Amino acid sequence: MSARMVLADPQIDIAILETARGGLLRAGMGVREVNVGGVLNVQSDHLGLKGIDTLEQLGELKRVVVEVATDCAVLNADDPIVLKMSGYTEAKNICYVTMNPQHTLVREHIRAGGRACALEAGVNGQMIALYDRGGHIPLLWTHLIPATLEGRATHNVQNAMFAAAMAFSLGIKLDAIRQGLRTFDSTFFQAPGRMNVFDEHPFKVLFDYGHNAHAVGMMADLAGRLDVTGRRIVVLAGPGDRRDEDLIAIANAVAGRFDHYICRRDDSLRDRAPEEVPRIQAQALRAAGVPESAISIIPDEQQAIDAALRMGEAGDLLLIFADALVRSWKQVTKFKTAAAAPLAPSPPVFGEPRGNGVGVRMPRDVGLPAAPEALPEFNLEGLIRDERGIHMAPESSD
Repeated sequence: MSARMVLADPQIDIAILETARGGLLRAGMGVREVNVGGVLNVQSDHLGLKGIDTLEQLGELKRVVVEVATDCAVLNADDPIVLKMSGYTEAKNICYVTMNPQHTLVREHIRAGGRACALEAGVNGQMIALYDRGGHIPLLWTHLIPATLEGRATHNVQNAMFAAAMAFSLGIKLDAIRQGLRTFDSTFFQAPGRMNVFDEHPFKVLFDYGHNAHAVGMMADLAGRLDVTGRRIVVLAGPGDRRDEDLIAIANAVAGRFDHYICRRDDSLRDRAPEEVPRIQAQALRAAGVPESAISIIPDEQQAIDAALRMGEAGDLLLIFADALVRSWKQVTKFKTAAAAPLAPSPPVFGEPRGNGVGVRMPRDVGLPAAPEALPEFNLEGLIRDERGIHMAPESSD
């Protein structure tokens, strides 16, 4: 419905439409075809809902986006489920996006004249490069893209690569693509709840809407790469309609990476008991080796965020996963530190932090992100080579 509303406006020349799992299940794509369709990943989220129980089923659902693409299908070659979608599109071009320049299939695809967007190492950092019909186009250094925090936010490096690949496939000029990447920032006003940074307190706050293990893990990785002289504190939650195993996976994604953990719930319980979600995640943290003294259970979101802000000291990093985005962001930005305002009574906290850093943290690399692990070597036998490059064949069961 929303896609039709946007496309019905005669002033619209190009529409960028995010097509969510729920919308696809309820009403399909909303349009018969798209010029460019892209799939970034297939991760464990919303499983067990509306008949989608496995990653493979979720992949089949998301595949619709590239099945109806006419000009180009942009696919994450580093995600095995997404890579298989190359066998199900009739688009004129297939563009692979990879953060692994040694990717066997993508290298063969480029040699065959296919389109790709790759992350390449250079003396000045990491470069986003485009390939098309045998041509090599160095696009932009990742540290020049504000939304990547000087290249440390690898998930936003990948997002930038997809944006560039899709824009290029729509015929957008290279200078316009570079300008867009250079000027897009992850502020709350441009991308609310997407890696927003607030550094006007003595401590730094990372603010994000991440609500599945993959997204939470990406933010935890980023927190580990940032230069922090004090403690790392995280406010953790998960949607109540997710499976217990999904809530546990979210907790495992942060376990061992922070000095203190505050477990909360969303305002909407989604058929859970008021303290059920935070207690499930707290138990998962304990099972992962986090000491009891490093865990606080504060179910209410506002009280949990307030407790984290009051714990914050000069040099600390607070990673806050929020649900009520506008309310919570205002809470962060309007918070008065102890030096500026008298302390208000704190909410009950189970497991107050003691001293500096009672938690267990893994060693961190605060430099440039390491190159992704090499994928298993592809057996190129059985792959299809045509005018679009190299792609996989549909599975016989389909």
